[in-house]
Amino acid sequence: MDALSAARPELMRVRRVITRAADAGGENSIAVTDATFQTMAAAGAFALSWEAHGLCYGIPAEVTASLGDGHDLLVNLSRGVLDQAAAQFAKVHVLAISATPEVLSQRLTARGRETRQDIAARLARTTPPMPQGVRITEIDNSGALEDTVATALAALYPASGARSIT
Repeated sequence: MDALSAARPELMRVRRVITRAADAGGENSIAVTDATFQTMAAAGAFALSWEAHGLCYGIPAEVTASLGDGHDLLVNLSRGVLDQAAAQFAKVHVLAISATPEVLSQRLTARGRETRQDIAARLARTTPPMPQGVRITEIDNSGALEDTVATALAALYPASGARSIT
């Protein structure tokens, strides 16, 4: 996501609100407690929210205004919330980016947030199917990052230049 944003600066990356410690590393997210997250959700602070892997995730409600202003947004979503995203936003284009289990294991280990057991469980879990009726581009990210970025940008910005939430 960082590489996509760097290659196409007008593609605005959305910061997720997550009930994970701020020093956990990884993405530039907004860390909150469970109680704060629940208060924010009750107040309508999220356009989308979900739970996964023992954490709560939220996409700030401001994304609606950004889309209305014509901005393209890059958002990291769970498969479980894609139907809701497609129902709420007119143009959703999912980049289903994956890597081989071996590459994914190496990358997760290098990230240092999960134990070996957590990584093994993640790799063993069944991946839910993609929702029907949503524009999806499958991308293999097992190789060079620049190849993945080029494939993603070609999918997002074909000759027509259509705007999407990703």
